[in-house]
Amino acid sequence: MNRAMSLLRKIARIGVAALALASLTGATAMDPANPTCPLNPNWSTNPTMKLTIEKRGEMKVMLAEGRVDPGLPERLAAALKANPDVGEIWLRSPGGDARAGNAAGRVIRSNMGVTTRIPAGWACFSACNFVFMGGAPRVIDPGGLFIVHMFTRTGDRSAIDMSVAMGTDATRELIGDIEQDSALLASEDNDFLIRMGISRKLLTEVMYRQQAVATEENKSTRRCLTLDEALKYGVTYAPE
Repeated sequence: MNRAMSLLRKIARIGVAALALASLTGATAMDPANPTCPLNPNWSTNPTMKLTIEKRGEMKVMLAEGRVDPGLPERLAAALKANPDVGEIWLRSPGGDARAGNAAGRVIRSNMGVTTRIPAGWACFSACNFVFMGGAPRVIDPGGLFIVHMFTRTGDRSAIDMSVAMGTDATRELIGDIEQDSALLASEDNDFLIRMGISRKLLTEVMYRQQAVATEENKSTRRCLTLDEALKYGVTYAPE
């Protein structure tokens, strides 16, 4: 009888292990278009970033999940003021408003000592990168994803099509506006990295090397940093 029960428990453990392995395999299936990244990053589908306060052990943490929206900096500042004992902010986001990401990162930095973290299995993409980089210190857990890309101001296809239909002058004006805004944003990103103590080579060697728009020949538009790369560029800190 005891042998039979022991065998049943062993079979059950094997079954659980097999399910866990299958789940892990599914979660880590790689994206053929972006081979450094998983096919389905876990970056939340909230249309605006939701800020939730939770206790994890003896520490109070803020879960920041969803799209980086223009109202985030103000909400984040209010949430940190109302919860001055928050020790860490855990991030999961598909990105969003670039300037709001920079502003939110500065809000976090103004609350010195607040750690930003990308937990295992969570992904922080695009504008979320700049929210994360506001932390001091910054931690990416093994299995957490810091995903970068090249920002683009040509995402509004209807505006482009309309300007082309209106003729050369309208198209030239649109291109000029895009160039000017892109230059300003690049300058703002550069200034942000300097202030946060991060190597500007993150921009020149990684972010700005990505394609802004996928082509038939090359569909890759984003890159997942390895933990070693994050440490190299100062995105994270060396463990003490």
